[in-house]
Amino acid sequence: MAEIQDEAQVKRSYTYWRMRIFIGMYLGYVFYYFSRKSYAFAMPAMIHELGFTKSELGILGSVMALTYGISKFLNGVLSDRSNPRMFMGTGLLLTGVFNIFFGLSSSIIFFALFWGLNGWFQGWGAPPCARLLTHWYSHRERGTWWGFWNTSHSVGGGIIPLIAAGCAQALGWRYAMFVPGALCIGMGLFVMFCLRDTPESLGLPAVEKYRNDYPEGKVHEEVNPSVHRILVDLVLKNGYIWVLAISYFFVYVVRTAVNDWGALYLVETKGHTLMTASLCITWFELGGICGSLLAGWASDRVFRGYRIPVCIIFSLLALLAICGFRMTPAHHVLLDSCLMFSIGMMIFGPQFLIGMVPAELSHKKAAGTAVGFVGWWAYLGAAAAGYPLGALTQKHGWDGFFTVVASCAVVASLLLLPMWKVRANPKYSMAGRTPKPLETPSQASIKPSMELPVSSVEIPLPLQSMSIDSTGSSTRESPVPQETAAPQMMRGDSTDSLPPTH
Repeated sequence: MAEIQDEAQVKRSYTYWRMRIFIGMYLGYVFYYFSRKSYAFAMPAMIHELGFTKSELGILGSVMALTYGISKFLNGVLSDRSNPRMFMGTGLLLTGVFNIFFGLSSSIIFFALFWGLNGWFQGWGAPPCARLLTHWYSHRERGTWWGFWNTSHSVGGGIIPLIAAGCAQALGWRYAMFVPGALCIGMGLFVMFCLRDTPESLGLPAVEKYRNDYPEGKVHEEVNPSVHRILVDLVLKNGYIWVLAISYFFVYVVRTAVNDWGALYLVETKGHTLMTASLCITWFELGGICGSLLAGWASDRVFRGYRIPVCIIFSLLALLAICGFRMTPAHHVLLDSCLMFSIGMMIFGPQFLIGMVPAELSHKKAAGTAVGFVGWWAYLGAAAAGYPLGALTQKHGWDGFFTVVASCAVVASLLLLPMWKVRANPKYSMAGRTPKPLETPSQASIKPSMELPVSSVEIPLPLQSMSIDSTGSSTRESPVPQETAAPQMMRGDSTDSLPPTH
């Protein structure tokens, strides 16, 4: 649709839609965690009632992580060409359905099948959010907004232990799956109501233009790059993305190990009940909220957009907290809660920022794909924290468990160290280039035989709407809305979605 020219209407619309979209994707992702982490708090009751071993339950954790990681990558490609409104809402609704099917099962085969399908549709959550955060929030504010959104992980992860453990203790482990599943079905419909696609789909200017925030003189962007270009040229050939992906693997081993095995460790070795152990996991998630907010603020304000130093500092502090957690004596619930809070606060810093940086070090049109690819590696790490770590713990005890977890925190920090001073990808910005001075019409002397094709000239963003004709005079062209470039999947936005005018 045509771009709105009334500045007051643009400001009012941006204020309304940015808040509505943020609320929708925030609450939506809180409930994605309801259906993702419900199993972890049914696990102790399943061991008691069904007689499963740690290795068998670890298999289910690995199945979820592998299918989720693959889905996050492949659906990241799809989400860059889809409407996040239907994409995210449909995925959340289906995760609720498969939680209920899981609760109706008793066989390890059906558990693996339904938990794997749940993992697949879990991958429909994060890539649309990356797309929305990239299109609706500009570079100088994105760290803070993304940090606030990332607290949804911890809010969901902090509430679900109370719901799932309470249901398991009062009604049986199956209700720890039924109740979160039903809640997610309802929230999926709410997400479809709240979300919309890009600002341009509502007749608004791009967020860079609206906020006059062009990161490091970013070059002009393709309107609708092909799937091959997004996946191969903009992601797989991007060296920064590979470093972030491999480091994310080790960060997620740490995060998933503490989150999924922490309650069982506290019950078996420190004399906790299922309820007090679950409360400690809630403190882990509350620490994650503080860590996400602090990491986002520090990367924006203290380190001026440099995200990697914050990741390294937080990872090393997480290492210290993990060592302290292992060495504390049993029957100290308050001390265990404080240490779990500290681990959560420190590990959620790099967990959030490494998930965000790919969107900034890749092409804007490849944000969902880049985040999905890095997320795939993250959940390979989560899979390693499932069956492999469970089998290792079965054989070598909790000392072996904590040795692996602490080592992963160290490796993640070392991998990121060479990127300490990286803020933007020079391939997609004017940083480090010396642009030639622009000629005025009086200086230009352009002969027809000397004309260059327009596609061979890189034009800075603020001047993209300017063209020079063969006489040397400049003319301004009307902007072409992105939505007219090509039909896309799952489109549901229309002109009737403008905010009410008061």
